[in-house]
Amino acid sequence: MSASILVAYATRYGSTQQVAEAIAATLRECGLEVDLQPMRKVRILEGYRAVVLGAPVYIGSWHKDAQRFLSQHRQALTERPVAIFALGPTHTDEKERQGSRAQLDKELAKLRFPDNLIARLPASPLYNAPASDLRDWTAIRAWASNLVAKLQPALPK
Repeated sequence: MSASILVAYATRYGSTQQVAEAIAATLRECGLEVDLQPMRKVRILEGYRAVVLGAPVYIGSWHKDAQRFLSQHRQALTERPVAIFALGPTHTDEKERQGSRAQLDKELAKLRFPDNLIARLPASPLYNAPASDLRDWTAIRAWASNLVAKLQPALPK
């Protein structure tokens, strides 16, 4: 298996892609080989030793590309380390944040994943919500840095 780590994302307006790019850059800065791809372009997971997945939660549902990705790659994902991040909600309200986390957990109930991060996404212009950017870039990079030890190959004893 390759030493490469896949960072795959689904996005509607580009925010999740930007977060995925920041995560990939952080992992590379820590010495890992990273392949950054939109989920819809990933055909197989063979050759990746770990996977980081990210997608937004919109109106209570995880992005359709992410749902398809989990369904198509279910078995392969259980065979390697996987980390998940999701963007949402659109406000800093703790109740809304907990609701988004519950929705993500519901979407992921079929598989068990080692790490989760919920970073917040700018509001969708489709729903007349005010645009804002609540992403915490420091927290995102720190989360990615913390993944490094979990994604490193085991050293021979």
